[in-house]
Amino acid sequence: MTTAGWLQALALVALLAVSVPFLGNYMAKVYGDEKRAPGDRFFLPVERFIYRLCGVDPEREQRWNIYAISVLAFSAASILLLYLLQRVQEHLPINPTQAKGVPAPLAFNTAVSFITNTNWQNYSGETAMSHLTQMAGLAVQNFASAAVGMAVAIALVRGIVRRRQGTLGNFWVDITRTVTRILVPVAIVFGVFFISQGMVQNLHGYQKVKTVEGTTQQIPAGPVASQEVIKELGTNGGGFYNANSAHPFENPNPLTNLAEMYLLLVIPFSLAWTFGKMAKDKKQGYAVLAAMVILWVATGAVAMVMETNGNPKLDAARVSQQVTATQSGGNMEGKETRFGPAASGLFASSTTHTSTGAVISGHDSFTPVGGMMPLVNMMFGEVSPGGTGSGLYGMLVFAILAVFIAGLMVGRTPEYLGKKIQGAEMKIAVVYLLAVPLVILCFAGASVVMGTPVKSILNPGPHGLTEVVYGYTSVSNNNGSAFAGLSGNTDWFNTTFGICMLVGRFILMIGVLAIAGSLVRKQRVPTTAGTFPTGTPLFAGLLVSVIV
Repeated sequence: MTTAGWLQALALVALLAVSVPFLGNYMAKVYGDEKRAPGDRFFLPVERFIYRLCGVDPEREQRWNIYAISVLAFSAASILLLYLLQRVQEHLPINPTQAKGVPAPLAFNTAVSFITNTNWQNYSGETAMSHLTQMAGLAVQNFASAAVGMAVAIALVRGIVRRRQGTLGNFWVDITRTVTRILVPVAIVFGVFFISQGMVQNLHGYQKVKTVEGTTQQIPAGPVASQEVIKELGTNGGGFYNANSAHPFENPNPLTNLAEMYLLLVIPFSLAWTFGKMAKDKKQGYAVLAAMVILWVATGAVAMVMETNGNPKLDAARVSQQVTATQSGGNMEGKETRFGPAASGLFASSTTHTSTGAVISGHDSFTPVGGMMPLVNMMFGEVSPGGTGSGLYGMLVFAILAVFIAGLMVGRTPEYLGKKIQGAEMKIAVVYLLAVPLVILCFAGASVVMGTPVKSILNPGPHGLTEVVYGYTSVSNNNGSAFAGLSGNTDWFNTTFGICMLVGRFILMIGVLAIAGSLVRKQRVPTTAGTFPTGTPLFAGLLVSVIV
């Protein structure tokens, strides 16, 4: 791999290493049970206004089932409003490109996609959506869906940490604090940085320019930077442009590319640190964080090496993959030339280890092993480090499964942080673990049997089957990236992908909250010498093996 590729990877690791403890500690104070939190003087008046406006009592906590109903109600209302906004956008203001109303199947798919934090796009953003829809619909849901995921993760942490209680916090307070104290401040800072680097941010429509050849070209403009920053920070992935983060207006240079990778990783990694702080046992957070890092580094390194080494069949055919006499260009097929194979491999692995789905290259054109890495990352359940919130609660469910297996091996009742893991939790965990694989297999199989992908796949044969499997894996895991050879804008794919997104988001969330509700009522039991140690490197290794 090139020196530049290694330096970029090391720079990303260094940035994360510096900021994860800081942000993790800060979020622990934001979500903690203490009465005071950082920034109260500034944020509390804003939050109190929101609570009064919405009729929320911030002092009233919720049982797990009420918390789950709140999640579902908020998400259902969000889907309906975003669907309606798309359908009538041609009659609304701030539409300089005269975008028409979105057809019903596509509007349904898009609404479900953005509310579930998937952001799968069966449309070209710069032509299909008005600026109002982009700002008031899609960008708003980028904040809201990320906040919902983080709220559910924190509810699970409270369920594990608290004892002999019946409540998990207040959903409306959790999402309000997430948006006002975490997402918006970080988004403002990096949004300004993106604009300073040349990322587009305006309310213009198409701009006519003269090319060097003397012809005219229409350049699409709009509120790009403000959506780009929360797209990555909230592990959403829906791009303003059809080319997503490969577009120079959406990702101008290697510096913004590094910042985008940092944003999509920083909150998921930091939440593991937050877990350790809230549990008052940093070693627990270290073990979860270590498991996340091991998987991220392993598959990221493989993807980078495979893409920078290039395609051996081209070498055998005596096709040069050299940039210079001494430097290999690697597999440049489907790559943005500003970033190259190493950055593309790292970005692809990071975006599929999280639930982001943003891309700077065509995953469909990766080498066989390089392309396998994004697919494997999603099949792991996107827990390394996973999406905003979904990564942590997914990893904690795997931790509960791991201690159950370990407990059986040592002949003891399994325990996690002093809470006994029993049949009730394991039954829910089994449903959690099987729900996504089942919908992937059922719908992918039905698609092939019915012949629906025939007109939608670019590459017939085995690779075309991979395109279909990748698509269902992506939407079911709320990722949103695609093997670009699949054209999903059909009634079949819009509908079935929408169903998979709903299952992958809300069946899992309900399961997580049910586990939290079961654990929060339990008393902690004293840790004995026979209890499997969970705050150790051994447990991190066990977590990795269970996930794999």
